[in-house]
Amino acid sequence: MNYKICVTSRYVDELEEELESCGHQFTFDKVDLPSCDIAFGQPDKQIVIESPHLRWIHLTSAGYTNYDNEIVREALQKRGAVLTNSSGVYDEPCAQHALAMMLAFARQLPQIERESGQWNSGAHRANSFLLNEQTVLFLGFGAIAQRLAELLAPFDCALFAFRRRKRGDETVKIIERSELEKILRQADHVVNLLPENDSTRGFMNAERFAQMAPGAHYYNIGRGATTDQEALLEVLNSRYLAGAYLDVTSPEPLPPEHPLWSAPNCFITPHSAGGHENEDWRLVMHFLQNLQRFENGEALNDVVFG
Repeated sequence: MNYKICVTSRYVDELEEELESCGHQFTFDKVDLPSCDIAFGQPDKQIVIESPHLRWIHLTSAGYTNYDNEIVREALQKRGAVLTNSSGVYDEPCAQHALAMMLAFARQLPQIERESGQWNSGAHRANSFLLNEQTVLFLGFGAIAQRLAELLAPFDCALFAFRRRKRGDETVKIIERSELEKILRQADHVVNLLPENDSTRGFMNAERFAQMAPGAHYYNIGRGATTDQEALLEVLNSRYLAGAYLDVTSPEPLPPEHPLWSAPNCFITPHSAGGHENEDWRLVMHFLQNLQRFENGEALNDVVFG
């Protein structure tokens, strides 16, 4: 069957030719979206809701905040449409980025960089630590957290995860909401990978930061709005937490005058965790692999809902 596919992002000529070579009708004009069977990119949410022909929407991101609501879910479910994302593209770079953050803290690298020109060997040797046998709590256990758990395996860490729905095939200990306070008090590292929706905005608030162990480290690689940044500032300024590493903030870009930039032991990367040199190529290949599954009536990879 020949499908009409709307690509809402532009790519270099070689990649657009790769897309067009698969035998379907491609359009790179967003105005054609309502008449298409498939959307690839970041299509307008309202058009997705209102387009009866759309059977499959494949996002060029791991995040799906704009579509994570009941109106979109119901619209797609009514017509049997499916939403997928590109977690299979971003799980590896984001997990490596998170591990780099954790190792950087363990070896005091960002603190040493801030003291450029000073030779405080004794203090940094004394404050360095090993990741081995430390306790890590994942908030969210999607593709990125699962890959990070694999990368942490050689360190023999105690791994826990809090997630919305337990599936039963997880490789780490899944905890209920009632257990969250207990594990927050035990964790050396809390890695926030939550998506943004009504149930997760401000999830890490003053109460939960106070429940974390003194001297623990906090990381956010999910969505900035899931962290109460004022509450985070308070536990950083008081030195209650040993440090925070943020790849996402609210807003983005974070204004230069925002106090998080200068907060003690707070280090920020500009939503760059998912970046890698062949990112566009991997996005297109990931879509084309899923397109082949769609053509064959097989289960799609990285299904969000539908």
